[in-house]
Amino acid sequence: MTDASPDDASPLVWNEDGLPRSRLYGDVYFSSADGLAETRAVFLTGCGLPERFAGRDRLVVGELGFGTGLNIAALLDLWRREAPAQARLHIFSIEAHPISREDAARALSVWPELGEAAQALLDHWPGQARGFHRVDLPGFRATLDLAVTDVRQALESWDGAADAWFLDGFSPALNPAMWSEDILAAVAARSAPGARAATFTVAGAVRRGLQAAGFEIAKRPGFGRKKDRLEAWLPDAPSASPSPARLAIIGGGIAAAALARAARAQGLEVSVIDADDAPASGNPAALVTPALDAGGGPRAALPAQAFARAVDLYEALPGAVIARGVLQLAQSQPAEERFAVVAGQDIFEPGTMTLLTSAADPLGEPAGAALVMSRALVIEPRGVLDAWRGETLAARVAGLERHADAWRLLDGNGGEILRADAVIIAAGAGLGDLWPTLGYRPVRGQASWTAVAEPGCTPAAFGGYAIPTRDGVLFGATHDRGVLDTDVRSEDHRRNLEILAKGLPQLAERLGRVPLSGRAATRVATPDHLPLAGQLAEGLFVLSGLGGRGFCLAPLLAEHVVARVTGAPSPLPRELSRLLMPDRFDSPVARAGV
Repeated sequence: MTDASPDDASPLVWNEDGLPRSRLYGDVYFSSADGLAETRAVFLTGCGLPERFAGRDRLVVGELGFGTGLNIAALLDLWRREAPAQARLHIFSIEAHPISREDAARALSVWPELGEAAQALLDHWPGQARGFHRVDLPGFRATLDLAVTDVRQALESWDGAADAWFLDGFSPALNPAMWSEDILAAVAARSAPGARAATFTVAGAVRRGLQAAGFEIAKRPGFGRKKDRLEAWLPDAPSASPSPARLAIIGGGIAAAALARAARAQGLEVSVIDADDAPASGNPAALVTPALDAGGGPRAALPAQAFARAVDLYEALPGAVIARGVLQLAQSQPAEERFAVVAGQDIFEPGTMTLLTSAADPLGEPAGAALVMSRALVIEPRGVLDAWRGETLAARVAGLERHADAWRLLDGNGGEILRADAVIIAAGAGLGDLWPTLGYRPVRGQASWTAVAEPGCTPAAFGGYAIPTRDGVLFGATHDRGVLDTDVRSEDHRRNLEILAKGLPQLAERLGRVPLSGRAATRVATPDHLPLAGQLAEGLFVLSGLGGRGFCLAPLLAEHVVARVTGAPSPLPRELSRLLMPDRFDSPVARAGV
């Protein structure tokens, strides 16, 4: 008999002997003899670890079959004990059928010697939404990107190059698709020169597939009841390309702050340069919600993945979160139908997007249907900026000049502010002054707020939005293309009240009787309403065009841009990173749409 997981939809069941077994493939997740000893013998030793840690500042490990996380926990434990002190570990793993944290904890509890490594993985257990999940493991100088998708799609989407591969799918006889010749060819295509691969199986189809992909192979003594295991390697010599050491970030808002956080996590020396004492991220509260796209595809997946990453990072910042859960009000029947489709999309965590037929009770005034976004947040921007940005150099960068292998940042008189190996422009409205060929347009927005408390104010969006601050309510905002001035206008307070009245008329009536404060800023938008995130020239990069979704998009896109700077694997699938390429508006036709 078997013991089903508490979640009836789980891909895992428990045998009477306590071993986890796949409900879908009928195979065990690890050896009945000793799963940890098997992992160490087959995968760690099979890939030449820890010997291959020596002399590296980065190691990239790929895995087919994340399962219970046992292989990764064992790798983390070994990495922390044996790797060079400043080296970084990047892990890419694939799991089409993720198990719950509870099942993983039960499986890993058999090996208390994994201790902190297993606990770190469980504390940051990836979600189940389709797509890529980035997980930080700072105590191990490690990052995990888990692809919750089909193996073929995951390998096509990943843009990294692994130094080692753990080939740990279920048995080739039970799960042949994981071991097909084209999958093994895709593994080779995502391998660095000199990469090693290891697996428990010596099936003829696997040996032939690895050889056809360019690997040399050898049988080695197996573990437990298995006579043999397999090691494979690419004949090329490993190569190393130096990463930049010093990075300059131009800007002071959430894009710059997110870049500084991501860059320091990769060991870069960071200088943030900004002349604006009131950056675009300076409101007393900010909404963290994704753009919703019922059509699916990459344009839906990008904000969903960015949203998940942003929420994880803000939740980890003490005191950053003001409120949790946001209602997206349906202003029409088509909007309600669209929200119903969104609620069923598997790009969000199960149960986190639900359709509510009436939002009257949580709002305290008449309202129709709404999409309940339970993971959405209201955060305090200043705390995020202070925690992530670090010390800022107050200077206005008027020009950039390439000099030898570095960039010179110049002031208005042509004087040098500083030099850096790489530069990222995150200057928002100042983008055009530094790189005028980019396709973008400025958009002025003014938000309004009151210090009069609204007890129980439920965060809501409806074309406009109304969200709690620490001591009142913030609402708005205006949207004026091509306008650059940032003076606060009483006329725009009136416009914001009119916007508010369309969604929450009773709240608008109350707030219309109290004094209002406000702030105006210029954001950057693009013709296709997608950000600019990537490389402009050698050593020069950009993160801009976030529009009104900066706090949702910036954390993940910053990690993508920093990965481009350092040569590390990006957290974005290829199909998403292509949407953001800065040169997509290079043609005259594209620029005409700006």
